Amino acid sequence: MKVLIVSLYHPELVRGGAQQVAYELFEGLQQRADVEPYLLASADHNSPALFKSGARITGFDGRPNEFLFLTQEYDYAWEKGANVLLVEAFKEFLELIRPDVVHFHHFLTFGIDLLTLTRRVLPEVKIVFTAHEFLAICPANGHMVRRTDASLCTRASAVRCHQCLPERLPEHYFMRDMWMRRHLEAVDVFTTPSRFMISHYTNWGLDESKFVHVTNGMRARGVTLPAASKTGARKRFGFFGQMVDAKGLHVLLEAVALLRAGGFTDFTVEINGDNIHFATPKRRAEIEAFLAAEAEFPLAERNVLFNGSYHPEQLRARMARVDWVVVPSVWWEIFCLVISEAWSFGRPVIASNAGGPAERVRDGVDGMLFELGDARALADAMYRACTEDGLWDSLAAGITPPARQEEMVEGFVGVYSARKAA
Repeated sequence: MKVLIVSLYHPELVRGGAQQVAYELFEGLQQRADVEPYLLASADHNSPALFKSGARITGFDGRPNEFLFLTQEYDYAWEKGANVLLVEAFKEFLELIRPDVVHFHHFLTFGIDLLTLTRRVLPEVKIVFTAHEFLAICPANGHMVRRTDASLCTRASAVRCHQCLPERLPEHYFMRDMWMRRHLEAVDVFTTPSRFMISHYTNWGLDESKFVHVTNGMRARGVTLPAASKTGARKRFGFFGQMVDAKGLHVLLEAVALLRAGGFTDFTVEINGDNIHFATPKRRAEIEAFLAAEAEFPLAERNVLFNGSYHPEQLRARMARVDWVVVPSVWWEIFCLVISEAWSFGRPVIASNAGGPAERVRDGVDGMLFELGDARALADAMYRACTEDGLWDSLAAGITPPARQEEMVEGFVGVYSARKAA
């Protein structure tokens, strides 16, 4: 069975949970004798050296069956590619590979219209689409967060979308909704890594019978680590991930400021992340100003340390430096791979109480939940983590090991192999 995995970015070019999951699925499928996998991952002009005159789809770094889709002229208003030659190259790629299954892990940077194109080029192919957020529903980056008041959004409409993005008329969002639904009709099976997502999509109007929950798995990266603190106190917190607005790093920094303002400074926060260039100018300026001010303190007096970006093989060493992992996301965080990473190393999680984290983290059992976007609530949770005897040991003992790569691969092979609906 030939399987083509279409991924938003290659994780070695742009870090992110969706592309990491797609790549680990590709790696896992390579270990099976009954599957011949191919990977087509997008690249953009943040990797300018990869763009050559006339190139549209190229091999990647000499690796078998790994290819890059060199995105150009993308139309974000309609989520479609505007370069006709690139669309033609995708068509020719499908005809060359002739997969039995095309598994889209995103349409961003490719274009949602490529779903329909795939169906037209290969009428018998099975099309699987994994939703990593709500971009089909929500034009505000797929986050379903109201830009009017930063509250979580539970439904989209032409007027509500216009309120968040007033630069376009309500009629545009009405037509966008029709455009998205039309191309999603080409999909045979939708998969989601978290169960709560299914109700969002079915309430929007998609057929619930087409949805399957397949959890994200991850490659084993080591064994459970002992607590980093030597004295028994658990006062070291870690942030891991992209430094963009939705991930809520600004909430964590506000919590740090609140703790210090209250006279509590016996703690450390280590920031491990990158892609701050994807943050809005306002958030980027806030974060960079905070880190610059922190760097003015002597090292021994800093509460916040910035460690920069990291690769998967560095994760074990980074996790060994902290006791707790903080997930302060301010959107419907879909799955949050960093929760799995933290649990794989025995680290309890302190997370926002919505979306995937709320579905996964059992408050008071294997982690703590706090009110989404509430820096005071996060500060209270961090103070409790630092001062309550036995809390870390209790929560660490309650951790269940997360799903592994092999479980995810088996789940998707089952989806690929299932008979298509008539």
